[in-house]
Amino acid sequence: MLVNQKKIFSVFFREKPALMLTGLFNAKNDVYASSLAKQIDCTYSHVVKILQEMEKSGLVNFEKQGRLKLLTLTRKGSDIASHIEGIKIKL
Repeated sequence: MLVNQKKIFSVFFREKPALMLTGLFNAKNDVYASSLAKQIDCTYSHVVKILQEMEKSGLVNFEKQGRLKLLTLTRKGSDIASHIEGIKIKL
């Protein structure tokens, strides 16, 4: 993403939550809160707090796998992430 694109994108969207959704949307492998935090350069606790809000809104699911919780997008979350990704590309 170019610098000008990033500036205008953050005008319309809070950067970290948008990056979380698009990161999950574009993920090739399993995603966990800790890996997502590293990917978007954010603290683990902040990522978990935002993900919990997204779960309440029906955007993400937590799937327990042993001691880890795998993150997946719901159909609604995937649809929104797709639109955010499209807007990011157009900006």
